[in-house]
Amino acid sequence: MNILHLKYAVEVAKTHSISKAAENLYMGQPNLSRAIKELEESLGITIFKRTTKGITTTPDGDEFLQRARRIVSQVEEVEELYQNGRAKKQQFSVCVPRASYFAEAMAEFAKHISPDMPAEIFYKETNSMRTINNVVKGDFDLGIVRYQSSFEKYFREMFAEKKLVYETVSEFTYSLLVSRKSPLAEKEDISLEELNSYIEITHGDPYVPSLPLIDVKKAELSEHVDKHIYVFERASQFVLLGNVPNTFMWVSPIPQHLLDNYDLVAKRCSKNKKVYKDVLIYRKDHHLTELDKQFITDVCNAKHECFK
Repeated sequence: MNILHLKYAVEVAKTHSISKAAENLYMGQPNLSRAIKELEESLGITIFKRTTKGITTTPDGDEFLQRARRIVSQVEEVEELYQNGRAKKQQFSVCVPRASYFAEAMAEFAKHISPDMPAEIFYKETNSMRTINNVVKGDFDLGIVRYQSSFEKYFREMFAEKKLVYETVSEFTYSLLVSRKSPLAEKEDISLEELNSYIEITHGDPYVPSLPLIDVKKAELSEHVDKHIYVFERASQFVLLGNVPNTFMWVSPIPQHLLDNYDLVAKRCSKNKKVYKDVLIYRKDHHLTELDKQFITDVCNAKHECFK
């Protein structure tokens, strides 16, 4: 086994095709097939299954490829650093929940990117499952996972199984976000029963390890509401809330300037007892870079500003 074999396997997994991978690698298909077979024989496992629909990976293959991707990425970083006199590149990647205080942190973090060096910065808003998978596979270095504290056991077991380091960033209860034109905007405290005639806007892809999606949605949705609009990114939710007065959404604390921009208000609902956590995760073999540490600092600063 050598680094070329690892690169070959990673490319096949990426394209799900021997022929396409061979084309991308500028080599003949028979040579690539032979190299993959030699790699599998040297490891004593089957990495790929050939099906009528293309190439898929086996469970052993998934485990091998997680490590192979990290090795290939590290080798490419070293090559880029020392070959052809290239300047060192600023690299940073993070997956976060769809929450405004992370966007605020990212805006502040961007000010620390040096204009004198190349930079590749990846910031992705997604759900907990995709964040965990992206970090485990090595596609992203950092992740922040959001979950109800009642599901702590499920997530901690998954973090341990996936060999992830984890640390709580914040703990909070949701506020109720509504339009300034909503009748709810005039109330000091809103009861859960008052939401019955309103439309709840919520993210459509919640996730808890080992639990069916239907049970997770029941835990996340308002018990007295039977009207829902599912969204997958924050801009749409703000536009809907600002323009449809009979909608609401449960949210983590939001900066005042965003509320003003979209003509929204965040209201208290004392009967809402659900506690949420945002938890930082990264692989055990990942050493936090200076940029990683800067982003974590900016997240903490944004949290203190928004959670006043």
